[in-house]
Amino acid sequence: MADRYDYIIIGAGSAGCVLANRLTEDGTKTVLLLEAGGKDNSILVKMPAGVGSLIKDKGAYNWGFWTEAEPQLENRKLWWPRGKGWGGSSSINGMVYIRGHARDYDQWRQMGLTGWGYADVLPYFKRSESLEGGGDAWHGDKGPLHVSKASTPNPIYSKTIEAGAEAGYMTTKDFNGFQQEGWGPYQLTIKDGERWSASKAYLYPALKRPNLTCVTGARTSRLILDGKRVSGVEYLVDGQKVTVNATAEVLLCAGAVQSPQILQLSGIGDPEDLTPHGIKVLHPLPGVGKNLQDHLDVCVSWECPLPITAYSRTKGLKTLITGLSYLLFKKGTGRQQMLESGAFLRSRPDLDRPDLQFHTVLAIMQNHGKTVIQKDGFTLHVCQLRPESRGKVGLRSADPNDDPTIFANYLATDEDRRAVREGVRMARKVAAQAALDPYRGEEFSPGKAVQTDDEIDAWIRKNAETIYHPVGTCRMGVAGDALAVVDEELKVVGLQGLRVVDASVMPTLIGGNTNAPTMMIAEKISDVIRGKAALPPQDAPVYDGEAVQAA
Repeated sequence: MADRYDYIIIGAGSAGCVLANRLTEDGTKTVLLLEAGGKDNSILVKMPAGVGSLIKDKGAYNWGFWTEAEPQLENRKLWWPRGKGWGGSSSINGMVYIRGHARDYDQWRQMGLTGWGYADVLPYFKRSESLEGGGDAWHGDKGPLHVSKASTPNPIYSKTIEAGAEAGYMTTKDFNGFQQEGWGPYQLTIKDGERWSASKAYLYPALKRPNLTCVTGARTSRLILDGKRVSGVEYLVDGQKVTVNATAEVLLCAGAVQSPQILQLSGIGDPEDLTPHGIKVLHPLPGVGKNLQDHLDVCVSWECPLPITAYSRTKGLKTLITGLSYLLFKKGTGRQQMLESGAFLRSRPDLDRPDLQFHTVLAIMQNHGKTVIQKDGFTLHVCQLRPESRGKVGLRSADPNDDPTIFANYLATDEDRRAVREGVRMARKVAAQAALDPYRGEEFSPGKAVQTDDEIDAWIRKNAETIYHPVGTCRMGVAGDALAVVDEELKVVGLQGLRVVDASVMPTLIGGNTNAPTMMIAEKISDVIRGKAALPPQDAPVYDGEAVQAA
């Protein structure tokens, strides 16, 4: 190893893998990629069906954080899985490829963030993607990230879509195309039955390049500041401190939880957050760790009278058979992540875009799968997309090995509570339709006894959990924004030589799963870092509720 590189990337997650690939493409710049975890070489990571084990357990691939007590959720501390190791959260997520609504990005543009409108970001989504079956106005077909189409023939997936139509909701063939709203099939980051994470798509192809150095087991302890310039990184390997310098930039890609933590450990942040831990304030920046937003989710579940869901397909020796069949032949249930259809719907007709997302899961889900329900059944995950509530990430201590504090502040507003409650009723409405009659048994959760607003709210407070989409803790902002941490080029405000590139820079939470948008952000900023011209904006047609209805 050298002690000096052009670029140092902290974190080999969804954004870090993209940057490691793009910044080493032409061979002229040296790049060091630091990852606190290890390589993603477990069969559980490779096999789509392994997602259940990865999400529920703290370990080699999951940081396994907990929030502080959440006052609107009976003061429960919530489980927060975050990916650890190559690929980051793209190596443990549900493999659902969603970009968000076009208006999410136009909202960023309207906030003054030039270059972040939908027409600006669409070309980068397309550059990243290789859609199974070919590209079109919305999709790429030559990118490193393979995106497949839902293909499992289980009838619950298709019948849920049919039931959505019977309940009076729209349907759509492509959540990432012309029309997001409605019930439809999901697109998946799976290739030939294998999880296609950011590491598979971007990092592995770059590993053969001599100008890329990867270090695993490297936990960043602080950034090194020389006045108002970040000149390097200090990290720990096997308890030993190592210092390395960056001649161009340090790129912080540790995610919405750990990017603010690393800034704060380095003396960059709100003095009120740093001084109690004895950390010298080197660069006051009050927005670090603030503006935390996340998608809260509840599981509305029914028993199934037919042995066609995850329980019957994996119970007993079938779990062993699933693993062996996949390991030896890459066949069988191991190729599936049990989540291939869903919906984006509006909880109120006056909204300009969907504010609820539904995932159809072939299991009775509770507590991230930690609680095993030994019955056949299916679940409609109900997720509120645009919470008004804001939380924060802070330091537990000045020890970089300590987990940060996470206070999500879920359901802090009446509107957030109303939206989730309405989502429960909408899920029940869909499940009650004739299309699901052969597959729907008794309602398992919340259960028939839970009907009034107060009863539903009480059930939500007891059962709601994260669906793993934290953003916003190092948010983009324009000049004069007191809580902005980075500018529109993701440079940390008031410092040289440092950018944050991950989901933490999103000023507002997009309407959907956050993995694809995080990779898009890294794709886009890689051109800025290299001094390349931005890809030309593309004004693809986007969904407008009134126009579609009229057509």
